[in-house]
Amino acid sequence: MNEPVRLSKRMSELGLCSRREADEWIERGWVRVDGKIISELGSKVLPNQRITIERQASAQQARRVTVILNKPVGFVSGQAEDGYKPAVTLVSADSRWKEDKTPIQFHPSHLRSLVPAGRLDIDSVGMLVLTQDGRIAKQLIGEDTSIEKEYLVRVQYSKPGKLPDSDLKLLNHGLSLDGKKLLPAKVRWQNDDQLNFVLREGKKRQIRRMCEAVGLKVLGLKRVRIGRVKLGELPVGQWRYLGSDEQF
Repeated sequence: MNEPVRLSKRMSELGLCSRREADEWIERGWVRVDGKIISELGSKVLPNQRITIERQASAQQARRVTVILNKPVGFVSGQAEDGYKPAVTLVSADSRWKEDKTPIQFHPSHLRSLVPAGRLDIDSVGMLVLTQDGRIAKQLIGEDTSIEKEYLVRVQYSKPGKLPDSDLKLLNHGLSLDGKKLLPAKVRWQNDDQLNFVLREGKKRQIRRMCEAVGLKVLGLKRVRIGRVKLGELPVGQWRYLGSDEQF
């Protein structure tokens, strides 16, 4: 625990910013260790040393925005692939939800470095978070994140009758993917053909693969909540800013 670590890594661990932001701030002379400005990339610190950031870094961070988008089918979360557009192309002044209560004025600079904090498959819809803030990205997709994500999943059973209770229990806990046991989930019937899933992890196509394992075919999948933030009435293809009073 007393081994020196890279300053940028320590800043990320403390939740001050992302590693990329930390490197940028260090280069600009915006980071102090025990009161002394450190401007050399790769500098190391001990865990008990005090790290502070200059006013300019705090001001820059305060200007960064986070967007909640209701992603339609046919858009990829991140980089364009196979001819499909990235979800960020849906964010414009015209597509902002008219009911957005945040006082933020849209500016083209809000699109710069606006990246998805997590993924949503091309054939899935619902809540996608896009952010300029490295702290939020780390909170939602960092290795030690345990933030809940809630989904509504329309399914069809491929065998006669209904899904046995024992298989519903398996969906809650007991399945493995890629040779690793999945964390406990909360899965219950919403109605006759729709399940409600609450997960604390997000492996690639996890829900679809979980359903396949017990003979269920996914007909539709919608993410409706991440942590304490809900999709709510946000229309498909529209977006709003995350409010200053909202936290995941």
